[in-house]
Amino acid sequence: MSGHPGSAREGFRIREKQTQIQASMTVPNWATRAWRPCVLAYNGRFRGERLSPEKILVVDDEEAIREVVSTMLQAQGFQCAAVGNGRIALDYLQKNSIDLVLSDMVMPEMDGLKLLEWLRTHDPDVPVIMVTAMHDLSTALEAIRRGAYDYILKPFEKDQLFLGVRRALQHRRLVMENRNYQRNLEQAVEERTAKLSETLEQLEQSYDDTLEALGGALDLKDAETEGHSRRVTAFTIAIARKMGLPKEEINVIARGAFLHDIGKMAIPDAILLKPGKLTDDEMAIMREHCYRGYKIISRIPFLAEAAEIVYSHQERYDGQGYPRGLKGDEIPLGARMFSIADTLDAMTTTRPYRPAQSFEVAREEIKLWSGRQFDPQIVKVFLEMPENIWEDLRKDINGQDPSFPRV
Repeated sequence: MSGHPGSAREGFRIREKQTQIQASMTVPNWATRAWRPCVLAYNGRFRGERLSPEKILVVDDEEAIREVVSTMLQAQGFQCAAVGNGRIALDYLQKNSIDLVLSDMVMPEMDGLKLLEWLRTHDPDVPVIMVTAMHDLSTALEAIRRGAYDYILKPFEKDQLFLGVRRALQHRRLVMENRNYQRNLEQAVEERTAKLSETLEQLEQSYDDTLEALGGALDLKDAETEGHSRRVTAFTIAIARKMGLPKEEINVIARGAFLHDIGKMAIPDAILLKPGKLTDDEMAIMREHCYRGYKIISRIPFLAEAAEIVYSHQERYDGQGYPRGLKGDEIPLGARMFSIADTLDAMTTTRPYRPAQSFEVAREEIKLWSGRQFDPQIVKVFLEMPENIWEDLRKDINGQDPSFPRV
């Protein structure tokens, strides 16, 4: 290789002749098995088969050295190509895939360091072993710093060469195997995540189907308030969104709002459908619907949190509500929002005993009872919302199929 002292060159020529004789000898089968790569293909092209020979590019400006090194490596089962300088190597690498580059340091046109720098950008997975006659530690460290896998000082023994080559190729195999493992793992995670998302969507739909069935059963029992649950749920969702609550929490609140009157299914028809005023005893039974509703749905796992809203939807901010006389923040947030939505829908819906009132009248009534029946902070949010949103929601709900409103 270029730049050798005369004595070093002469010594290397002697070793070269010895190596040519040794390379021409038959390589024992055990050595071939030991040195040839016999692992599973890291690039996924084969499964349980032996790999095709790994490809090594030898770059040196002296033809004799290129031939000797290539011959030795081919005898070990590797496929070799040889070129005379870094510029030719660059052109070759742009057209061919290589597993390892064995490059001289000092060459005309493009030296080994410049080739190394280009290769680290072009294909950083290809290991590079630098070969140099300069016994200078700083030169070797510079090669390593620029990304060389290893370096070999000349003149070198063939065993030293084989060891460096095997280590570099093993490193590449491990890197590629790890990359493919990561890629396959990511693909498996993506597939399982997609499957999980699909399952969750199906589960969510089954939840909604359950809610619709429960709501439909209540509508059949109390036709007078048909559609009330869907409208009040939509109103509650609108308030919750205005307050910036996360979707998961809004889902819980929406389910509680939709099922707030489910306990009325346990109330005798004679009381529930009575056209006139209820007696004190009948009113006491009617007020049990909060607790009865709670008992019905609290045993359903995905409705356990919503059951608390059902239990508390008739509580008042000042503590004068029922069934437990909760006050202020003791009342679940969802129930406090629901109470405003419930009053809004009740006042703006026609009932046998009175006509529907305007949304403006309902807004003023809610404002009047702020701090007593309603949470003043939620009332403030409610009053900041445009009035036309409620009429638009009512029209949308009344024009839809009787299903659970989506968040």
